[in-house]
Amino acid sequence: MEIRKRRLIFTAVVLFVLALAGCQNKAEKAPQEAAKPPAVKDVILATTTSTQDSGLLDVLIPDFEKKTGYRVKPIAVGTGQALKMGEKGEADVLLTHAMSAEKPLVDSGAVVNYNLVMHNDFIIAGPESDPAGVKQAKDSVEVFRKIAEKGAIFVSRGDESGTHKQELSIWKAAQVTPKGQKWYQETGSGMGQTLNIANEKLGYTLTDRATYLAQKKNLKLVVVCQGDKALLNIYHVMQVNPEKFPKVNGSGAKAFAEYMISQETQKIIGEFGKDKFGEPLFYPDAGKKVEDLGRK
Repeated sequence: MEIRKRRLIFTAVVLFVLALAGCQNKAEKAPQEAAKPPAVKDVILATTTSTQDSGLLDVLIPDFEKKTGYRVKPIAVGTGQALKMGEKGEADVLLTHAMSAEKPLVDSGAVVNYNLVMHNDFIIAGPESDPAGVKQAKDSVEVFRKIAEKGAIFVSRGDESGTHKQELSIWKAAQVTPKGQKWYQETGSGMGQTLNIANEKLGYTLTDRATYLAQKKNLKLVVVCQGDKALLNIYHVMQVNPEKFPKVNGSGAKAFAEYMISQETQKIIGEFGKDKFGEPLFYPDAGKKVEDLGRK
């Protein structure tokens, strides 16, 4: 009788310990099980055509969506237009590459959480025959002067994009006013389309390196100028301020901005393009200072 009683007590203790372990296990799992999907899934990303034409967004967006549950709706336009969308609260988050145009939005409070993400560089592409004789020019300013002097065809995006703004700054430094000249043609289109038109017309154009490399196999254009400081191409991510524009998806924008500067994403950016082109199309820069950047 005593032995039977001891067995019952032992069994009860074992069952109690197992039940306690089960409760603890459930408690440990609770945070994961309690994770809820975002209340507002859609995140409107206003960005440049270069991030789309290069294929980078095709890699990053699905990864972000898988990790967070948000659904990104990218709008690839010129940087000028993307910044105007942010200024009006018509986008949630911006990924752009025109620092001089970005600063007023930061200063006005229209955007917050402004962070350096990556860089690549601009190059000047032109026909192999080089009708303007620019291949031996010392820098991009001299290249533009020679193009103007020879009246060689130059194809501009003409769309207030970051690339267009950079191009205009080089013309200004060269003391040339190209608009209205017969040799100067504006497409009003993205980088990919502008490259195609320059290719058809055997003209020169300013392009970001990533888009050029992504489309190189379909182009007759070659790199005629690269490497000087005026050709550095720097990208920042920023949230449209939810306190100023209550309708924006603040939590989704914050999640995307933090994703772009995370260590894991920066690694993806640094590897993107290496397998296909032998070099990355972008260089990760989160945590760095702009003044310390170089092409490589």
